[in-house]
This record gives sequence, structure tokens and C-alpha cells, in this order.
Amino acid sequence: MAHYAYIDSDSIVVTVIVGRHEDELINGLDTETYYAQGTPYTVKRTSFHARIRKNCAGIGYTYDAVRDAFIAPKPWASWVLDEATCRWGAPVPRPTTGERWNWDEATVSWVAV
Repeated sequence: MAHYAYIDSDSIVVTVIVGRHEDELINGLDTETYYAQGTPYTVKRTSFHARIRKNCAGIGYTYDAVRDAFIAPKPWASWVLDEATCRWGAPVPRPTTGERWNWDEATVSWVAV
């Protein structure tokens, strides 16, 4: 069993399905080509465990063809993309004390809750 993301012309994931394992040919086609047939979408395999394409695709994620990665929507304007993981991170590290912290975009800092 494998998961496949349907990607629109703006590189946005519109749906994710469960399909056949990528090593199987279906009617002589690789699985990405097979699942894309008859749709206006590009189909890319994704991994529930993020073993390929950096992150598991989700609806609203962007597929970056240069990085060959799925990237979640940016959660805050100030956050930056980690090139190694293709995940967003705060510009200031989260404190490591035992308290719970929320990001405050107005002050661009972590606030204890």
C-alpha cells in the first residue's frame, strides 16, 4: 500500500489517496502515471512516514519540484523554511524550560501559556 498526492497546476496538493505499491505496474504504467490518467493533476507518491519527498503530503501542501519535497503551508509570516527538512521553523528557538509555549507573531517571540 502506498499514498499518492494529486497536485494542481499551482503545485498545490488537492487530495491524497491510498493506492498500490510503487513497484507494481498497472496496465504497463508506473503508479504515478496510472493514477494521473484522465485527471488534470500531476500525481506524486508520498510517504506516510516521510521517507520520501521530505514530508507526507497533505491537502493544501505545496509540491516543490526543485526540492522534490512536499511543504506544509507557512504557519506564520516570520517563520523560515529549513532547507534540510523542508519544514517551517520559528526565527527564534522555542525555550526548553518545562512550560508550554505558543508563538506570538505580533512580538515575534514565544509566550508562556
